[in-house]
Amino acid sequence: MAAKAAIKDVGRAMDMPYSDVDRIAKMVPTTLNIKLDDALKESVALQEAYQKDPQVRQLLDTARKLEGLVRNSGVHAAGVVISPRPLIELVPLHKTKNDEIVTAFDMVAIEKMGLLKMDFLGLTTLTILDDTLKLLAQKGTNLKLDDIPLEDEETYQKVFHRGLTSGVFQFESHGMRDVLRRYQPNSIEHLTALNALYRPGPMGMIDDFIERKHGRRKIEYELPELKEILQETLGVFVYQEQVMQAANKLAGYSLGEADLLRRAMGKKKPEEMAAQRERFVQGAMQRGFPPKKIEKIFDLMAQFAGYGFNKSHSAAYALLAYHTAYLKTHHPIDFMAALLTSITGDTDSVVKYINECREMGIAVEPPDINVSDANFTPHGQAIRFGLAAVKNVGGNAIESIVAGRKKLGRNFRSFYEFCEEVDLRLLNKRVLESLIKSGAMDGFGRRAQLMQALDSAIEQAQKTQRDAESGQHGLFGVFADETAQEATDALPNVPDWDEQTRLGAEKEILGFFITGHPMEKYKEKLADLNALSTEDIAAIKKSTNKDENITTAGLISGLRVAKSRRGELWAQAALEDMFGKVELLVFPEAYRKLAEKVKLEVPVLIRGGVRIEEGANPKVTANEIIPLDEARVPLPKALRIRIPLEGATDSTVDALHALCSERKGEAKVLFDVERDGDFMVVMEAEGYNVMPDRNFLGRVEELCGRGSVRVIS
Repeated sequence: MAAKAAIKDVGRAMDMPYSDVDRIAKMVPTTLNIKLDDALKESVALQEAYQKDPQVRQLLDTARKLEGLVRNSGVHAAGVVISPRPLIELVPLHKTKNDEIVTAFDMVAIEKMGLLKMDFLGLTTLTILDDTLKLLAQKGTNLKLDDIPLEDEETYQKVFHRGLTSGVFQFESHGMRDVLRRYQPNSIEHLTALNALYRPGPMGMIDDFIERKHGRRKIEYELPELKEILQETLGVFVYQEQVMQAANKLAGYSLGEADLLRRAMGKKKPEEMAAQRERFVQGAMQRGFPPKKIEKIFDLMAQFAGYGFNKSHSAAYALLAYHTAYLKTHHPIDFMAALLTSITGDTDSVVKYINECREMGIAVEPPDINVSDANFTPHGQAIRFGLAAVKNVGGNAIESIVAGRKKLGRNFRSFYEFCEEVDLRLLNKRVLESLIKSGAMDGFGRRAQLMQALDSAIEQAQKTQRDAESGQHGLFGVFADETAQEATDALPNVPDWDEQTRLGAEKEILGFFITGHPMEKYKEKLADLNALSTEDIAAIKKSTNKDENITTAGLISGLRVAKSRRGELWAQAALEDMFGKVELLVFPEAYRKLAEKVKLEVPVLIRGGVRIEEGANPKVTANEIIPLDEARVPLPKALRIRIPLEGATDSTVDALHALCSERKGEAKVLFDVERDGDFMVVMEAEGYNVMPDRNFLGRVEELCGRGSVRVIS
């Protein structure tokens, strides 16, 4: 339990309001691994709260007793223990809730026992790269990763310089994108350094690193001998290997001893550090280096070695990042298809990357049983949705569909033919319903018709398949069979589903909307309301405290109502828009007035705040919920319209008069009549009160030129 975590856990147990506990936790300095005793010495605000408020004193005293204790068990993401004998003979074992068997000792204790812990990282990125190359090979482009040039200017400019790194390994976060835009990397070495720096410890050096790169800050070395070691990283210790090289070159360490120094610095054990400092200083002085400089260099090394990344690791990551960026730049359709396939089943990620495709000008087409394979696949200049991403449709069912297409040597011509050619033991009624709802069978008819015909199609197909198995054929041969087929292929004439039903069915089966989105028609209105998207909210760094600080909008789903410890009802849900999801919280005071509105299944506008907890995504706290159809855009009180006399004609004036007469409202109109850029007269047009919506403003700019309207709120 670290300092802030201990405060938050104790505050929860004491039933203190979250806002109070969060305020106290934020008084703890952000120094890595800081202890509460040190925090009380360093933070004046924390000292004052501790001395003046008995409840805060109790909170901190209790947290200090718990600090450093094990809070819960965890499993190393990639650690595997290798042992000469069965582990049960050497260490206690523990079974996780996922039935994994892990050691009950942590990795430090395991190493002390002499057992070997190896990290085996499985990266989805490697699969994405491999799948992209396979898709390219199917089109006759045989590309190998080793053939990709590492100095491709287009890749650096289009992806890294602009921060368009969605889907690019290790460089996707909002913070990293900002760093890329400011740094403007042009080589693998640059990417390697940024990857190593963008971590909790050395992150504070990034601004200095960027200033040095662009020549706005001088690059200096404590000793000339360090230039060869630190030149690549602009005079800054970034990699663990640099610490080892400096110890070797300045103090005569062997590389084995230098590795022990690196480990000692990482562990920050005082007695080990004191011994290493003495060894380093003595070794450097024997080589004639000045003691003060050497002391300073040792402190610099110690500062960064604790956070340092090893260069070999960072370089491998940077190379993978560059390869993904190169394929995204030069083969975007194949790359995005492979990327979407890799996250099939993760609805939020699928939504995110489908939106990324749209921004790149790549259409993602709905699933189609005549075209789709199991995975997302390139289809011309678009990507075709994979059948594996359709709920209830398993691998065996997909194999049956593909086999049916191959057997016919052509597309399925009708719903009835489809049912007859596939194995209905694998594609039962539930699977067929899912395919219809997803839009995969839109080529056969309207979805309402297909659902209406489902039972009869299954029954007819089963009879045909039974007859074929028993060797029965039509009495009058193929001609009679085809005539009968045409008669039975006719679908019932029923009205199609409305948009809400159609999109609701897609959401149920695919996890999101694919042929449209309920929020689509509100895009202009949301812009006028200055509403933030879920993507905008994800990028917010600080919690907001005012009652109504942000405006956002979306569909509420997954509503859960719970009771607080005081017995008050509050709600938790997801708010979804075209860009993704964000968690929505409705606390007791707000829930009392919003209990019914939070259940609405229509697009809503939400006003509230943003809460950010350590290690979690931002959450929206709602204070007001309004159906978007009822939300009103605040209109300006007046408009100033600039009319340049040299370009104005009688028809311009007549058109303005007609427009103002047609769009009557509350806003006053002022005309700035100008000649040669000088304002000649400003006059209020009596009787010209207008409704200045987006449409009105656009038409005025068409008549008088871009920028001719100024809004006065």
